[in-house]
This record gives sequence, structure tokens and C-alpha cells, in this order.
Amino acid sequence: MTTVKQLIEKKSNTIFSVRSSDTVDRVLMLMRDHRVRAVLVIDDGVLAGIVSQGDCAIKVLLPHSDPKHVAVSKIMTMNPLTVMLTNSLEECMAIMVHKHIRHLPVVEAKKVVGVISVGDTVKNIIEHQGNQIKFLETYIKGHGV
Repeated sequence: MTTVKQLIEKKSNTIFSVRSSDTVDRVLMLMRDHRVRAVLVIDDGVLAGIVSQGDCAIKVLLPHSDPKHVAVSKIMTMNPLTVMLTNSLEECMAIMVHKHIRHLPVVEAKKVVGVISVGDTVKNIIEHQGNQIKFLETYIKGHGV
């Protein structure tokens, strides 16, 4: 069973974040420039929320609001669900499926240490299944003899 810690150690430690007082255009530029679909909202070192592409599209762009004039605080999901390094990826996937979310901030000692996504968990499952297939192929073939 893979833990969040094991996954986070494989990923880049870059955490993309904005302040709640920043404007939505800053979020959109971060998403575009770094090819991410969610950005954390961190005020004075404390996780305040999360903003997704969907939040930007549905709450700002569809109503034809100007992203340069809408504060992140107006569209963010406040107090997002979080996980810890000790959580298993299976637990994280269950949370994301049941709560219909795609990203979970990882918090340890009240400090954000990363983010995991549905894509991260699916990639890990595929990798794990590939390893199992290789093991079974070796076993069936007589341990490489």
C-alpha cells in the first residue's frame, strides 16, 4: 500500500499558490504557465483554500467577469479537505471519489507539504499493476529460467 509520503517524494516539491487577495488572472497564469489544474490559496503560511480550473471557468469566465478584477477569495473553496503523509493513496482516492474533488492538499504540522491529484493516484495504480504483471510473467516463465 503506497502512502502519500512515498508519492510526494517522487514528485517535484513545487507548490503553486496565491494569496486570497490576489486576482483570478494570477491563478489562470499560474495554471497556464505550469500546466496545473488547481492552485492552493495560502495566507501567511496557512492554507486558506484551493482554486480549480472549474472554479475559474464557472464562477468568473462564464458570467463574463473580468479575472483581473475578481479576488481569489470570492471563488476559492475555503478550508479544503486535506490529507497527511501517512494516508494511503487508496484512502485519498476514496475521498476524492466520494467528495467529487480532484486535488487534495497534503498538510503536516499545519504546513502544506504538497498536493496530490486523481491523476497521481491513477498513475500510481497503473505503475503498481505493471509491476505485478512483470512479477507474474516472471513467475509463469519459471523465474527467468
